[in-house]
Amino acid sequence: MINGLRTVAYPVADLTAAKDWYTKVFGAAPYFDQPFYVGFNIGGFELGLIPDGTPGTAGSTVYWGVDDIEAEVSRITALGATIHGAIQDVGESIRTVELADPFGNILGLIYNPTSI
Repeated sequence: MINGLRTVAYPVADLTAAKDWYTKVFGAAPYFDQPFYVGFNIGGFELGLIPDGTPGTAGSTVYWGVDDIEAEVSRITALGATIHGAIQDVGESIRTVELADPFGNILGLIYNPTSI
């Protein structure tokens, strides 16, 4: 049985820089901070950072829910992300975007008016 999204883990080459960047992006400090793993609780879900990994953009993309997708894209790109895939309407007013974090991973955002 699948119980829903629990964790997304991003490999990073610089754990300290990634921890600082994701703290700014999500406005939350990690609840678990060790040299082998940094974990954040984001709206009841786990964002994990794994050191000495090889970031990549070829795998699955996890989408984090937002209330204002344009504002979040502006805020997060100002923090150093780049747009990997433009904002798209995927139907029924649901909009998604993919950003590349400074560490080579894809950070997906989704606005779903039925989830707010």
